[in-house]
Order: sequence, then structure tokens, then C-alpha cells
Amino acid sequence: MKKRRVVLLGATGSIGENTLRVLAAHRDRLELVGIAARSNWQRLAAIAKEFNVRHVGVFENGAYAAARASGAFVPGTALVGGVAGLVELAQLPQADVVLVAVVGTTGLEPALAALAAGKRLALASKEILVLAGKFVTASARAHGATILPVDSEHNAVFQCLEGHPGAGVRRILLTASGGAFRDWPEERLAEVTPADALKHPNWAMGPKITVDSATLANKGLELIELQWLFGLKPEQCGAVLHPQSIVHCLVEFHDGGMLAQLSPPSMTFPIQHALLHPERVKGAEPPLDLTRMVALEFRPVDERRFPLLRLARQAMAAGGVAPAVFNAGNEVAVTAFLAGQIPFLAISRVVEQTLALSDHFDPADLPAALSADAEARRIALAQLTNLNSKS
Repeated sequence: MKKRRVVLLGATGSIGENTLRVLAAHRDRLELVGIAARSNWQRLAAIAKEFNVRHVGVFENGAYAAARASGAFVPGTALVGGVAGLVELAQLPQADVVLVAVVGTTGLEPALAALAAGKRLALASKEILVLAGKFVTASARAHGATILPVDSEHNAVFQCLEGHPGAGVRRILLTASGGAFRDWPEERLAEVTPADALKHPNWAMGPKITVDSATLANKGLELIELQWLFGLKPEQCGAVLHPQSIVHCLVEFHDGGMLAQLSPPSMTFPIQHALLHPERVKGAEPPLDLTRMVALEFRPVDERRFPLLRLARQAMAAGGVAPAVFNAGNEVAVTAFLAGQIPFLAISRVVEQTLALSDHFDPADLPAALSADAEARRIALAQLTNLNSKS
């Protein structure tokens, strides 16, 4: 059996580490041929040695220079740097699948490069579709390339929709755990610290997405992503709170039937599906044990308590660059919160002001979308200054 060859961009983050677990469990089916990270070249060197990888990328210039001078990589390793290096890895002739799991929008150019090269794109960086879904999906169509979602919710939707015409779908509900503060009294939210926000009850993830889970900004981004991935209208995309994180989506059809996808709250399950699809083999981790499962609970989202979900819906309805503006404002605000510069409840205020002060238009091309993203970040940074001057 021919192995499927994988390039992993974002190899040292939480998605990357889970991907390595899947690769290690299926060495007879999957081969890692390229890896990249933002700056952790020491971990990249260890991964390259373990999986015999000869194509390595380091995004940050300083870390790239340190990696080249380190002597930590096996002679003959092709070491590349910057965005150009990520693009080169995404187009490796021997690669079959490119898994993009870098934080933020850094993975946009490599994702487009992979599609242009006709690769299967396993997409874990939701910001890419939020910023440029119009252009990413158009590129996939133009080059006959496949996008397979790695996010647990979107991967679940993909599985539920296989064999079902999209016209039969009434709506799709993504589930949200509610994050670290789902059971906190509302008055305590003013006291939240970054350390509090990083204690997710179900998932082990990176800092930014863990904060986004607490605010439900991540669910807002996922609704936007859902729209692009499956060609839906905003009103067909919804969310419900599901504290157990066992059911990852609910797909309701026009005839009243509903399909759900269930798996344990571990990213190895959607990653394995995306890498091996359509093959189904034993997972890297044990499946659900229905004899031990607790009750499954669902409840509506209180958008007053989670205003970022409301703002994401507004951005979806506005269309054009509004979703990108939402994402940019949130990235700036979360970075400031994690640095101790603004309180937790100010995250939504920064995003709301950024949306209100930004121009909303339908971008004619990718440079226009990137320009709107940059302007939204400038506006969001200005809101941080305003908040700090008033405190």
C-alpha cells in the first residue's frame, strides 16, 4: 500500500503534536515529508530526527538563522525560512496532503500555494477562511483541489454530509463547550485573569484558541468558516452549548431528520479522518465507551453573556470584509488580554468598536482583503490605547 505523504505546517503547536501522534500510530499508511514552525527549531530538530524528515521550515528570521547555525539537523536537510519557505514546503512535489495548523493568518499564502499545486489541504487554521474564504474556496475549485477541515466541528459536519445533497440541509448546529467560565456567575467575569482563561474544562489547546473558547469568539469564527466550507447562508449556521464536548455537530435536514457526529474530545480523531479519508482504521486513541458515558446536555447560547457570538453573526450578515474585521479585532484584543493589558470583558468591546469604525466592502481581490485586515488591526490597537487612557 502506497503511503500518503504529509507536510505539517505548525508542527510544534497543539494541533501539530496531535498530528504527530496520529502519524506515529499509522507509520504504515502515513509518511511525514515536511515540517515547519514559527520559532521552535529545537522541537523541529527532534521531530525531524524521529520521523526522518528532510524538509524543514522556520518562519521567524532570528529563529531561522539560529537553526541554520545550530548543527542540530541531519546533513542534507533542506532548511527554509519565512513565508517563502512555508510556500515552498506547501508545494513539495512528493507531498500528497498539506496540513496547515499555524496560528492566525500566516498560513494563508501556504494554503493557497498547496491548492494551486493540487494538494489535498487539511485546514486547521480557521482564520484563513474567515479572512479569505472567497478566494480560498475559488482556488480549490479552479485547481480541482480538496479542502478537508481539521477543526473537530467542521470535520464532523463533513462526515455527516457525505452522501447527502447540500440542498437537503435546513441548518447546521455546531456545539460549544462554553469554555472556562461557562458555569461562573456573570458578575465574576470582571475578575477573570489570563491564567483563569487558559483552564479549559475539556480540551488541551493553544492559548489564543483557549481564550476564544471562553468568549465563544471561536464559535463565531467557526460559523463563518462553516458558511464557506459548505456553501451555507448565515441563517443556516447556528450553535448550541454542549458541556461534554462529545457531540461535535448536529445537521438538520428539511425532512426533520438530524445527524450527529460523536467522538471523544481529542483532536486526534478529526486529524486522522482528514489525513486518511476515506479510509477508516483504528484510531490513535480509544473510542467512546458508551457504558461509561455521562448524560449529553444541550442548551441555547446566551448571547448577552457571550457577546462575541452575536458580533460574529452580525459580521456574517454584513458579509464582505466584516468577518475579517471581526477576526482582526479579536486577535488584537486577545493578545492584549493575555499580556495583561486589558481585562477579559474588554475583549468584546474592542471587537465591537473595531467593527463599528471599519469600512465594510466586498473585496475584489486578496490584496484588498489583506488591506482591510491590516486597517482593522490598526483600529483595534487604537481602541486598546483608548481603553488604557480611561483606566
